[in-house]
Amino acid sequence: MNNGGVVGIKCLNTANIGLSVSAMNTIKWTPRATKQLRKIKDIATQQRVFAETCSLQKFPDCPNVKHLLNHQYTYRLRAGNYRVFFEFEGEVKIISVEEVKKRDEQTY
Repeated sequence: MNNGGVVGIKCLNTANIGLSVSAMNTIKWTPRATKQLRKIKDIATQQRVFAETCSLQKFPDCPNVKHLLNHQYTYRLRAGNYRVFFEFEGEVKIISVEEVKKRDEQTY
């Protein structure tokens, strides 16, 4: 199945890559974020954004994450010129990826 260059949204399930589910966060992509990721035309950039998002499995011990104040989403991950906005439900260890946007004057 061709998914537009994305390394595989389904690989984010920690059980599929052999990691301990109890020690890692589960990453869930909203349909909106998935669509935005797939719309990135440069495949290398798309894969970089995806790989950086996979690092959120170790959240809060991952680089390039900032807590946002007065913003629709609680956190953002910096991935090159793109920003991944997400929410974190700490008790159940779920990260919900809400949006993927190219950084410009309209991003924040």
